[in-house]
Amino acid sequence: MSPHNPAATAGPATPPARNLPGTGAAARHILVVLVMDRPGVLNRVASLMRARNFNIDSLAVSRTDKENISRMTLTLHGDAVAVEQAAKQLYRLVDVLKVQDVTEDQVVEHELALVKVRATDANRGEIIKIVELYKGAIVDISAESVIVEAHGTEAEIDALVALIRGYGIKELVRTGATVMLRGAGSIEEALKL
Repeated sequence: MSPHNPAATAGPATPPARNLPGTGAAARHILVVLVMDRPGVLNRVASLMRARNFNIDSLAVSRTDKENISRMTLTLHGDAVAVEQAAKQLYRLVDVLKVQDVTEDQVVEHELALVKVRATDANRGEIIKIVELYKGAIVDISAESVIVEAHGTEAEIDALVALIRGYGIKELVRTGATVMLRGAGSIEEALKL
């Protein structure tokens, strides 16, 4: 080999950098958890998330059509691998029947919000127009405020709240995300009881 040939003197080629899971920034995740409808289950799920150092952004819990089974929808921010590990640990809880991360799935997502906004005779019409543009509704009117009901995705609710914040928000309550898979698939039908 000739010493003037750069290929002959170079060491082994460096492999391209890999994007390893678990090393990226935290992203929003949505977990659907089917549980037995028993006292203490919610506390155990929340405690597990706390132990894994997750702050739950929203949590919606309701009964399902199946007797004694409830459905939880948790939204949280975290690294993909850390969320996957937390989901696997949820399965270890006695009353947890099924866990599904639907973050990457096609879902219908809705959240409900009630917002009490300061209103005067001068600006009440403007507030009503903004709410109507966002397909919301005015559900209560008083001399000094209106209560707005809005539903949609988290981003849609955030956008409406940002617009009416300038009028002065007296009170705000949000349900958190509820989701359902699009199409024929069903997390509840997949559950074998």
